[in-house]
Amino acid sequence: MENPIQKKPRILCLHGYRTSAKILQKLVRRWPETVLQKLDLVFLDAPFPSRGKSDVEGIFDPPYYEWFHTNEKFTHNFEESVAYIEDYMVKHGPFDGLLGFSQGAVLSAVILGMQAEGVALGKVPKVKFLIVISGGRLRGLNLGVPKLASNAFSKKIRCLSLHFIGETDFMKPEGIALLEAFVDPVVIHHPKGHSVPMLDDKSLETMLRFIEKIQKTPCCNRVVAQGEDANCQRLNF
Repeated sequence: MENPIQKKPRILCLHGYRTSAKILQKLVRRWPETVLQKLDLVFLDAPFPSRGKSDVEGIFDPPYYEWFHTNEKFTHNFEESVAYIEDYMVKHGPFDGLLGFSQGAVLSAVILGMQAEGVALGKVPKVKFLIVISGGRLRGLNLGVPKLASNAFSKKIRCLSLHFIGETDFMKPEGIALLEAFVDPVVIHHPKGHSVPMLDDKSLETMLRFIEKIQKTPCCNRVVAQGEDANCQRLNF
């Protein structure tokens, strides 16, 4: 019998508005190897092509995608994106946690609340942890909130969570409001704006402690025989 090896926590990563999985992967790759080598990161493109100009044009190459589009009365494509994520998790999981940046972070957080309410991700195991980068509460955006998400934050979400909040980020107020939705959230404050920040010594220590905590949870202690197919499709860039 082959010796078992411990699997890294598998994380599904959701990019920001009108960007892409490739762009988020490039940004996250700036983190130290001491962090990256401890995580199994899978980056997913949103199902809908960008319907307008992207803020990263001229910085990162297209194509660009969006999870949903909002105005004062309606949120378009939200339920379709939730179903798309769940379908991907069913086909390519299991996943231990979610990581989201910007719109991907807003979506990740509300999905966990919806899973707790029993209206989303019912076909997959409970998500055990969340990493939020420049995110916020969907209903705090003063936009049309989808009916399925209306009670997502009615109760505190019992899920390990790590929140990156930038001092000059326009999403800072919503990021702070989101903390109230989780039980015992871990916070990394940084001086930058709406971005995936580099990790200084203090934030690196905080993140490594968080990773150590999630590695001790039952979901992250699964073992797999050497050579076993992990049934995972990663994006290779």
